[in-house]
Amino acid sequence: MSGVGTRAIVEINQVANQFQSSIVIKVGQRYIDVKSILGLSITLFSNEVYQLEIHGPDEAEAKHAMEELFIKHGLPLSED
Repeated sequence: MSGVGTRAIVEINQVANQFQSSIVIKVGQRYIDVKSILGLSITLFSNEVYQLEIHGPDEAEAKHAMEELFIKHGLPLSED
């Protein structure tokens, strides 16, 4: 299991915190708030598949930004 680098975790967290929307990733049966750097630190591994769940007034912009970051850092997203 290889963990994601600190730079990726910080970048994802900082971008998520720019949005008002709730941004959560689902990993297996767990839900992690992307705005929580601690949650990201213990959750992001390159061999996992993530599902983004975004709700709020700027969800379209947040979804686009998060998808770009996950792709940039080699973190696979599910299409569900």
